[in-house]
Amino acid sequence: MRRIIVFAACCLFFSCNDINKKPDVSNIKVSMKLQRFEQGLFAMDSASLYNHLDSLLASYPTFGDVFMQAVLNCDPRWSQDTLTSYIYSFTGSPEYRSLYDTAEIIFKDFTPYQAEIEKGIRYQKYYFPQYHSPEKIITYIGPLDGRGDGLWDDALAIGLHHHLGKQSSFYQSEWLQSTYPPYITRRFEPDNIAVNCMSSIIQDMYPENAEDSALVVQMIEKGKRLFLLQQFLPDYREYQLIGYTEGQLKDCYAHEAMIWNFFTQNELLQNSDYNAIKNYVTEGPKTQELGDASPGNIGSFVGWQIVKRFMKKNGKTKLDQLMGINAEQLLNEAKYKP
Repeated sequence: MRRIIVFAACCLFFSCNDINKKPDVSNIKVSMKLQRFEQGLFAMDSASLYNHLDSLLASYPTFGDVFMQAVLNCDPRWSQDTLTSYIYSFTGSPEYRSLYDTAEIIFKDFTPYQAEIEKGIRYQKYYFPQYHSPEKIITYIGPLDGRGDGLWDDALAIGLHHHLGKQSSFYQSEWLQSTYPPYITRRFEPDNIAVNCMSSIIQDMYPENAEDSALVVQMIEKGKRLFLLQQFLPDYREYQLIGYTEGQLKDCYAHEAMIWNFFTQNELLQNSDYNAIKNYVTEGPKTQELGDASPGNIGSFVGWQIVKRFMKKNGKTKLDQLMGINAEQLLNEAKYKP
């Protein structure tokens, strides 16, 4: 029988990144090319849409194909008339016209967001100089219930439709919340752009493949990636990096020992039944056994703390070395006991 822990509101403050330990990356040059795909797409005239579309896609040789097939779900075998009608049903719809107008206001000047991404890449280059970083930023607008940010070849693609602000009316419908519930759309903020972009880069550098492993391995592997994200974005608060609310993270720190006891006393750490453990390492509104105020994905929080404890004891370990350390070895050496 699993022990139940009820989270309560807490005013305990948690530790932030130690900004004094940030390396100096000012001499690392990063200058990304910004392309506003959505502006070209929504500027197309319905009377000559096909020709304009052809020209637009030619300017985006890789992303254009991704957008048409993976974002809009167009079939390359469609006729010209079918394709034109389908595209215009998207770009000409009142809802997406309004969404585009809203995005144009919010992101009229994309410079601050580009600067945050470039800063993150400077840190990434400092720690991993051999990795080929993306050289372009492409903004776009796609279906609200579809894809958001991602990495394609040498470009970071940013779905502005997922960054209009958590209170945006576009995210309040039951239709959208069936795909992206409130615990997801609360992150649909402009300030989350750099977090998503650097997370995509980390995923490209170190794809996760531990799904069939024991829970503790999955927790630590996710913790490693959060630790990397923390080094790439050292000015960001921890709750932004993990996707919790500020209150949820404070509560996790307040109950850190009880959370760890929950996993150990219920003998969950070595459980590799994904259906039994997935709620601890995947997105969710809460962790059922820990009460309504607890966040989902709480195993990633614990894994992150284990990795931080290990790095505190092994300060000379480089990040690329950290990523190669066996999870069980890391756990043993961390001697984590909150």
